[in-house]
Amino acid sequence: MTRPSWIRRSDVRLAAMCGLIQIAATAGAAHHVSRAHSCWWASACHPATGLDAGAYALLALGPLALVLRRRYVRAVLVFVFAVTAVYVARGYPLGPNFLSLGFAIVSALFAGERALAWAAVAGGWVLFLGLPWALGHSGEPKVLAALAIAAWLLVALAGAEGMRSRRERFAEVRRARELQARRQADEERLRIAQELHDVLAHNISLINVQSGVALHLMDEKPEQARIALTAINEASADALREVRAVLGVLRGTGEQAPRAPTAGLDRLDDLVTRTTAAGVEVTLEVHGERRPLPASIDLAAFRIVQEALTNIVRHAGADAANVELTYGADELTVQVDDDGHDSGDLADRREGPTPDGEGGGNGIPGMRERAVALGGTFDAGPRSSGGFRVRARIPLPGK
Repeated sequence: MTRPSWIRRSDVRLAAMCGLIQIAATAGAAHHVSRAHSCWWASACHPATGLDAGAYALLALGPLALVLRRRYVRAVLVFVFAVTAVYVARGYPLGPNFLSLGFAIVSALFAGERALAWAAVAGGWVLFLGLPWALGHSGEPKVLAALAIAAWLLVALAGAEGMRSRRERFAEVRRARELQARRQADEERLRIAQELHDVLAHNISLINVQSGVALHLMDEKPEQARIALTAINEASADALREVRAVLGVLRGTGEQAPRAPTAGLDRLDDLVTRTTAAGVEVTLEVHGERRPLPASIDLAAFRIVQEALTNIVRHAGADAANVELTYGADELTVQVDDDGHDSGDLADRREGPTPDGEGGGNGIPGMRERAVALGGTFDAGPRSSGGFRVRARIPLPGK
C-alpha cells in the first residue's frame, strides 16, 4: 500500500517519535514512581489506574493522528484533545501523555488557527486540572501549582507564537524575493523582445528594399543589382550577429554573454551607410564633444536612431534624412528629420513595422519607452516645413 502524496515523511517520523515517547516514558514512570505521587499538583492523591490495553491504545491514538495534522488541522486537534481527556478521565498515570496534544496545538498555531490553539490551551488547563478532582481521582488542585502550570503554558505558547511570527516573516521575504525575480525576468524578456524587434525590423526592412531593387535592376543594370545584393548580405550578416548575441543571453550556456551591448553609437556610421544604400540619403551631424556614454544610454540612443531610420525606409517615402546628435553637459539629444511626403504614413510611423508588413508593432511607442526609461523625454510628429521629426532627450549622469 503506497503512502498518499499529501502525507509527509517528516509527519510520519514525528508521529512515531511522539508515540514512542508517550508510551515508553509513561510506562516507565508508572513502574518506577509511586502511584501516590502521580498528582503532585493536587491537595490529595489517590492511586492511579494501572496501565492496561485501553491506556496503551489511548497513548498511541494521539500520536497516530498527528500524521494528518497538516491536512486536517482542526479535526486532529479536537481528536487529540478528546483522546487526552479520556485518558485523564480514566485515572491513568499522568506525564508525557500530553505530548501529542502539545504538538497538535503548535501545529494549529502554525497553520493560522490561533484562536483554536489558545482555546485548547485555556480549556485544557481548566479541564485537566479539574477533571481528576471532579471524578475523585485526586483532591482539589493547589492554587500555586495551577498558577505555575498556567505560567509554563503561557511561556511555551508565547515561544510558539514567536516561532510562527518568524516563519511568516521568512515566508514573506521569500515571496518578495520570488516576486522580484519574476519581475526582473519579465523586464528582461521585454528588453530582449525590444532588442529583437529593433534588430530584425531594421535589417529585414533594408533587405526587403534592397531585394526589390536587385530584382528590378537584375537585367538592365547588373552592377547596381550587385551593390544591392552586397547590402543585403551585410544587413543579413549584421542581423544574424546581433540575434545570436541576444539568444546567447537567453540560453545562458554555450556562448558567453556579451560584456557590453552589441550595438551603440560607435556603429552609427555603418547604420547611416546601410540606410543610404537602401535609397534614402542620410547625413550625420554631431554637435559637442563626442565621448563614451553609459552602456544603457549608448544602446538606447542607437536603437532610437535605428528605429527612426527603419520607419523612414518603410513608410515615409522620403528621399533624404538627417541624424543629429548633440552632446550637452548634462543630456544627449537625438534628432532624426526626413523630407517624407506621404500623407498617409503617420499611422505606420506610430505603430512601426511588423513581420507581415502591417501596423501594430513597437515603432514610436518603443522609442518613447527607451527614452522615458532612462529619465528622458521623447516627441515625434510632422514638421511645419514638411516631413517628420523624431527627437529624444536623455539625461547624462554627472561626472
